[in-house]
Amino acid sequence: MLMERLEFARRLRVEQTDAERLLWQHLRNRLLSGLKFRRQQPLGPYFADFYCHEHKLVVELDGGQHLENPVDSRRDAWLVTNGYRVLRFWNHDVLQQTNAVLEAIWLTTQEPELSIKPPSPPAPLPKVEG
Repeated sequence: MLMERLEFARRLRVEQTDAERLLWQHLRNRLLSGLKFRRQQPLGPYFADFYCHEHKLVVELDGGQHLENPVDSRRDAWLVTNGYRVLRFWNHDVLQQTNAVLEAIWLTTQEPELSIKPPSPPAPLPKVEG
């Protein structure tokens, strides 16, 4: 069963969305303030799109299929109950407002005592002029 989960995680890393690919280019190799992120990290019965162990931070990217998805609510509840913080972003926000997404991730890591309860669905980021 462990090998199946690892193989599934590998497949998710290969079959990433455009938004996942773009965000990974900014998170990989400690490019965001030296923070170490992993892709498709198994956590309990779930897989985190991106995970920073140092801050127990899970970053999830959502497409339209996640709108009011009860599975996401159960998943977030399990993660929060087990001490993880969860940030969710819409794919289009990652693609169109990458710097704002990166700033939100970084700011979250600067307040380790902050308990994050993610909105469901994630709120769109405000438009950035310029």
